[in-house]
Amino acid sequence: MKESPTEDVDRIDLKILRALQSEGRLSNADLAKRVNVSAATCHRRTQRLFEEGYITGVRAEVAPGAVGLGAMVMVGVVLDRSTPESFGAFEGAVMELKEVLDCNLVAGDFDYLLKIRVRDMADFNKLHGQKLIALPGVRQTRTFFVMKEVKENARLPF
Repeated sequence: MKESPTEDVDRIDLKILRALQSEGRLSNADLAKRVNVSAATCHRRTQRLFEEGYITGVRAEVAPGAVGLGAMVMVGVVLDRSTPESFGAFEGAVMELKEVLDCNLVAGDFDYLLKIRVRDMADFNKLHGQKLIALPGVRQTRTFFVMKEVKENARLPF
């Protein structure tokens, strides 16, 4: 995607992006009505937005508690070395952990901040003891159990 959101998208493209971000299951016909263009124009524009990387995917938002993953845990990770090789090894290994929803390289007290979903504290304890502390280069972890999700997966503000 381009650096400036106005380089290659116009107000109709922005309407399409907003509508799909809000309701990803809209049919092309409904989307076209909502943004006030023909179905063919809407389809062509939506395909272009996918091809150019403005839209990276469409998926359902599953209620974590409904599938037995009611506990969210944030984990700050400090690596023993700050080298491209150690970052690469850690990132490659964390990609294999299905419990890790997000992994971000951050500035500050940690090298990485992980967002993890598990059943409960016992489930996290097992994950921590068997997998997290065994990740390549991990020197220290700091764990934060989320008590209340105030704002989750908010829409992009454009």
